[in-house]
Amino acid sequence: MGSARPGPNLTRIAASLGISVATVSNALSGKGRVSVELAERIRATAAALGYVPSQAGRALRTGRSGVLGLVLPDISNPLFPQIAQAIEHSAALAGYGVLIADSRGDVGMQSEAIQRLIERGVDGMVIVPRRGTRIAGAGCPVAIIDTPSTPGNTVSADHWQGGREIARHLRNLGHRKILLIGASSASSVQNDRIGGFKSALDATTIKTEVLWIEKLEERDGPGCLLGLADKVRQGFTAFAAVSDLHALRALTELQRAGIAVPDSASVTGFDDLIWSPVVTPALTTIRMDITAIAEIAITALVSAINDGEPIKRMRPGEASADEPLPGSRLVTAEKSRVPMQLIVRQSSGPLGLAKNETFSGELLT
Repeated sequence: MGSARPGPNLTRIAASLGISVATVSNALSGKGRVSVELAERIRATAAALGYVPSQAGRALRTGRSGVLGLVLPDISNPLFPQIAQAIEHSAALAGYGVLIADSRGDVGMQSEAIQRLIERGVDGMVIVPRRGTRIAGAGCPVAIIDTPSTPGNTVSADHWQGGREIARHLRNLGHRKILLIGASSASSVQNDRIGGFKSALDATTIKTEVLWIEKLEERDGPGCLLGLADKVRQGFTAFAAVSDLHALRALTELQRAGIAVPDSASVTGFDDLIWSPVVTPALTTIRMDITAIAEIAITALVSAINDGEPIKRMRPGEASADEPLPGSRLVTAEKSRVPMQLIVRQSSGPLGLAKNETFSGELLT
């Protein structure tokens, strides 16, 4: 059985038209002196023969690889595959491939991943950074997706606004004692979500308390109980987690303790992960527009690549993820904040009659 016939190259196109390979190359690359009529004939012939430009050849001509890097902090988190898919789709529409690197939740590994992508010659990078990551002097444009409070951030969901949305929702349901559940106090995203939540409430009429899972697990071990049943006995009626993962943990713990959700306690999350509508009860959460964020990041990144000359690879220096990269390599976008959307489902509800009698005062508006 014979081997598959290779795709047509410039030589076959030139031979079919009786012209030089150089003329074909100039027409397809838009360079050199080729008449409009001949250029159209060359392109039509190339299309008819199924010609696909060589990425390697394009890289030699332009000094660019046609590949972008994407660095994620933890691909095991269900949110990040969704981000990766949206980035890859937007990049493909712009004519770029994507190399994905996962730091597996480790700051040092993220810095190494960034360096590996630099060494592979990516034209630009999208980074979802961990706080404190050391980013090498990339020598290519870099788009940061984190939170608006991060210096040099390119675009992100408006996490502060998302926190305000979930706070207003619980406030309007009548909750007056709310526990906020976060994973790490070092996370800029989580702090912004919690900050936005608190900013929407009157501290004189609504009590909030923050529980950091990381600190609790340092004392009691990974996967320990969060003590939510005790919090219910102390009068807490709503549990607002900064991610759906932590909201599911809270929901499970409350249900195992015999506390009905939402009849006796409401639970809310963040990110609207793929399973959030199908858990029981379905989770009230805040959804980020991942598609819009990816489109804005890739558009800004590709624009920065196209506006510059083929990039000269620089010797790597260092800059913090919390500081701008040297050489103005951080990419800016006209729209840097994408609003988040409240998704109300069955895990949140109004206070029962007995709990309403426990609290005094009118609902805030």
